[in-house]
Amino acid sequence: MSTAWMYLLVAGLLEVGWALGLKWSDGFDVRSKPVATILTVIALLASFALLAQASKSLPIGTAYAVWTGIGAAGAAVGGMLLLGEPVAPLRVLFLTMLVVAIVGLKFSAGDA
Repeated sequence: MSTAWMYLLVAGLLEVGWALGLKWSDGFDVRSKPVATILTVIALLASFALLAQASKSLPIGTAYAVWTGIGAAGAAVGGMLLLGEPVAPLRVLFLTMLVVAIVGLKFSAGDA
């Protein structure tokens, strides 16, 4: 896996972290949740920085789609596992389809 794809993978995982952090920080409530808010902002900035690095070598459409896909799927799974959100069969089916699409974009991007 190229460096750009590694950056993109980590950026996507950090997106999961900051998306879940939005919930844990009560929407950036720095007075009642300062640590969660600060960690969420750090994850957000690092995620954007790594996406920017990855987009230097990867097509922006592919990079952005993969980044948001990892974030969306990861946040949904994290919500189910950590926050008690519903685990419905159709939800799992569509998340699976999203992951298949992300993998398909990776393999259709060529050697980038």
